[in-house]
Formats: sequence, structure tokens, C-alpha cells
Amino acid sequence: MLHDDLVAAFQKTQSFKWDPTGGFKLASGLMSPFYVDCRTLMAFPHARHLVAQRAWEVTKGLEVDCLGGLEIGAISIATTISDFAYLATPRREWRTFFVRKQPKDHGLGRLVEGVVQVGDRALIVDDVLTSGGSVLKAITAARDAGLKVTDALVIVDRKEQDGRARIEAAGVRVLSLLTIDDLTKGQSRSS
Repeated sequence: MLHDDLVAAFQKTQSFKWDPTGGFKLASGLMSPFYVDCRTLMAFPHARHLVAQRAWEVTKGLEVDCLGGLEIGAISIATTISDFAYLATPRREWRTFFVRKQPKDHGLGRLVEGVVQVGDRALIVDDVLTSGGSVLKAITAARDAGLKVTDALVIVDRKEQDGRARIEAAGVRVLSLLTIDDLTKGQSRSS
């Protein structure tokens, strides 16, 4: 089962850490007992393939023209899913894009980079959902570029800081490959 294989990949690549006493400092400055490192996970070809397979399982019914999210983390996720979708269903060409943290101060000065057109249906992707800030920034930038965004996909929903609720309040459905509960159960089984 892809779900269980992906949980196992987090363990095998040491991309998930759980420390109920000490915890880990998040980007928000808050502490959490969990550390989810999807950049390490995505460095392994077998793990990328599992992410792509599981994402395809979750998204193949969506009407999507392109997918992307905030630089740098979303780039490998979007590319991996796009490549898998193309191989799974030839001629299903989901183009990729990424959202810069700041517009370039030269060239075209764009915030959204990639091959996108006004009216394209975009799927926003991200590695981990906590507060939802990076997903919301990507949604706003994509919509400002004229893209239609109704869905977002994350590898792991940490189920903290109301991230899912904040994104849903923006009119976007959240899909996740795993939740923090899946990873903690997987950690308990492997201990």
C-alpha cells in the first residue's frame, strides 16, 4: 500500500523526528514535538517516486493544467508529480511553475515563474502544512497571476496552528498524502 510505503520512507530516510520532551523550533518560532524534513525525503529517488505515486493516486481526478508552489521546496514536488502524471497518462501534461519569495529586480520582474497562462487551473503543492502561510502566499501569487486555484496538495499535514482551516477559508480544498498521525503511528511501530 502506497500510504504505508511512504510512511516507511520517512523512517528509512530519517526525515521524521519526534521528541515529545525537547521539541523542535518551527519557522514561526513556535515549538513542536515533531520535525518533518521533506527536503531530505525528496533527496532519495525511491521516496520521490512514492510521493509521485501517492500524489497521483490523490490527484488524478482533478482538472489541472499546471502545478507549483513557493520556491524552493515546491519545485521538486511539482516536477516529480508532473513527470509521473505524464508517464501514467500520456498527453496529460501538467506544466510546472514556482512562486518566488520576492519578484526579481531585473528581467520581467515576475513573482510566478514557469509556463502558465491566465485562466489555467493550478494545483498548489507544498511539503508540510503547519500554519498554511507558504501555501496561502502561493495561492495569492497564483491567483494574482490569473490562475484558478481550488485545490492544494501537501505531503504532510501537521494538523497544527489551524493551517488547513486557514487555507479552506481562502476557498481552497486541502489534500494531504499523510498526516502527522500517520508518521507518529509509523514511528511507534518501528520502535
